[in-house]
Amino acid sequence: MKIKVYLEPSEEGGYTVIVPSLPGCISEGNTKEEALKNIREAIELYLESVEDDILALPQIEEVELAI
Repeated sequence: MKIKVYLEPSEEGGYTVIVPSLPGCISEGNTKEEALKNIREAIELYLESVEDDILALPQIEEVELAI
């Protein structure tokens, strides 16, 4: 899977990484390599939580209505 991320230098030093397609998925690191490693982990955790939320949804029954 490929996900676009934005890597920005932080004013305090290090880097901030943002994932535009996953709202709120942000990470940081002292180096580019560390920031990218951290965002990979953040993406995995984000996707796991979304998957858990989907599995917790009640079963949906499909019904056709004649109008």
